[in-house]
Amino acid sequence: MKIGVPTEIKNNEYRVGLIPAGVSEYVRNGHEVFVQKGAGSGTAISDEQYVEVGATILDTAQEVWETAEMIVKVKEPLAPEYDLMQQGQIVYTYFHLAAVPELAEVLLERQVAAVAYETIQLDDGRLPLLEPMSEVAGRMSIQVGSHCLQREKGGKGILLGGVPGVRRANVVIIGGGVVGTNAAKIAVGMGAQVTIVDIDLYRLRYLDDIFGNSIQTQHSNRQAIADLVLDADLVVGAVLIPGAKAPHLVTEDHIKEMSEGSVVVDVSVDQGGCIATCHPTTHENPTYVIDGVVHYCVANMPGAVAQTSTYALNNTTLPYGLAIANKGLEDALVGDKPLQLGVNTYRGACVHPAVAESLGIEYRAITEFM
Repeated sequence: MKIGVPTEIKNNEYRVGLIPAGVSEYVRNGHEVFVQKGAGSGTAISDEQYVEVGATILDTAQEVWETAEMIVKVKEPLAPEYDLMQQGQIVYTYFHLAAVPELAEVLLERQVAAVAYETIQLDDGRLPLLEPMSEVAGRMSIQVGSHCLQREKGGKGILLGGVPGVRRANVVIIGGGVVGTNAAKIAVGMGAQVTIVDIDLYRLRYLDDIFGNSIQTQHSNRQAIADLVLDADLVVGAVLIPGAKAPHLVTEDHIKEMSEGSVVVDVSVDQGGCIATCHPTTHENPTYVIDGVVHYCVANMPGAVAQTSTYALNNTTLPYGLAIANKGLEDALVGDKPLQLGVNTYRGACVHPAVAESLGIEYRAITEFM
């Protein structure tokens, strides 16, 4: 199979779909890999490193898209890439289609096989290709939140861990999954007062076991969220429903009642966000202020730490990508339920139930095509 790796074009996105070690594996399995010139530069990977392991360097994105049978990316195709997608092509990347219906329309029209990292799901509910980026984003959420709390950034001027005789910052994390757990690790490590809110009591018991008295846990309900957000200095939105839009758990009224200089970081913004006042921002212009509350809503947070993120991502995406290349997509899907859940669109149909429901379009089971 011909594999294409274009340069990412999202604002300040420095990650790349394949590292040289991954290219080497594809080549060793008999595939051809075509990498756009400079695609790895943001991750400190040179064109020469790709050539050394058997890749062919192409000058333009158009050449890569026109040559490849399967495109391996990091972020969803943006508007300038829509016309580059080939009829029936496999695109293997993060999509988050619930938040970008216009992209879904293009994928359906061009009958693209959209294999989404974020919806490949194991039997135990884990999302193995989303986890590494959730780990990065969770840890970054506290790092950037702490930065935004500084007075010159519009924040209250509170040090997360305080100092002896002065109160610590109050951090509320909504969602106790991978993002929330990693956010808590950093917040606790920086000395903050931390509360994690989740609807799953078993998850709360697990978090209580691993963190002990260093955090508080709270079962999620409207009143609990309202009370906690009102007193928070930093709120981290870490809610995920695979394939679907995140529910707005923090409302506009909640934001109005927060004290001036508080900060919200919505990690779930790429799925629509769980904070009602949030909309996607970029690393170039990461924040805005509503009702005196600083909002940080960068949709590709891990792109800022491209080396860590790219290598962590490749560790998890490579096995599924190789399975698709070695067997062909339809054969790779046979007996592989997690990969079946990863396919969002196929042959002009939406084949993921949560994506179809979020977009309000017809759903067809992927098994109909196998």
